[in-house]
Amino acid sequence: MEVLDGISICVSAGSFLSVVGPSGCGKSTLLRILAGLLVPDQGEARVQGMNAVGTTGLAAFMPQRDLLLPWRRVLQNAILGAEVAGLSRSEARERAGALLPLFGLSGFEHAWPSQLSGGMRQRLALLRTFLHPAPVLLLDEPLGALDAITRRQMHGWLQDVWLADRRTVMLITHDVEEALLLSDSVVVMSSRPGRLVRSIDVPFARPRHAGLVSDPGFVALRADLLQALGSA
Repeated sequence: MEVLDGISICVSAGSFLSVVGPSGCGKSTLLRILAGLLVPDQGEARVQGMNAVGTTGLAAFMPQRDLLLPWRRVLQNAILGAEVAGLSRSEARERAGALLPLFGLSGFEHAWPSQLSGGMRQRLALLRTFLHPAPVLLLDEPLGALDAITRRQMHGWLQDVWLADRRTVMLITHDVEEALLLSDSVVVMSSRPGRLVRSIDVPFARPRHAGLVSDPGFVALRADLLQALGSA
């Protein structure tokens, strides 16, 4: 069964791109190809000019579920991706310790995943992803499992984390407001087989605050994206 149809996306270094589209349109498949976890039947995928087809490690990938290891404490979970990428345990622990306050996990270094709230688990999974030294981050619905209030709170937090890091990000989301609040550009995919049906640049200055959602320009862009989704 064909999943993607002629998809062509170029993400500028250091920018934040969101991909929205109907369920089952191939958004997660696209990320898994870039992460080297799936091999397409045709076409190519490149990360910083390097062939990513069947090659893992060129990008840091966060799947929809946090996939924390229940037998590892917070700090041990945080450094897992960095260790797999080749960083020494001491260096990974040092970097993680420096970032724990930014990720709202200071004081929880020795907690078990089962002792964390949903929002804290997602922040830990994101910390694990950010600690991977790859220059590109692939985030598949990182906030999708959270309740609406926690999710809105994390929009501002995630933006602050990214502004301090400035790596290239591709985010998959079903939330149009989330895409507009976080991204430099947004693309809309059609239903399966996934095609690109709309692409917009997001013009709002950073940092962006929650009140932006009532701005007339924001409302107009949201309507534009929702119309594109409705016809996809």
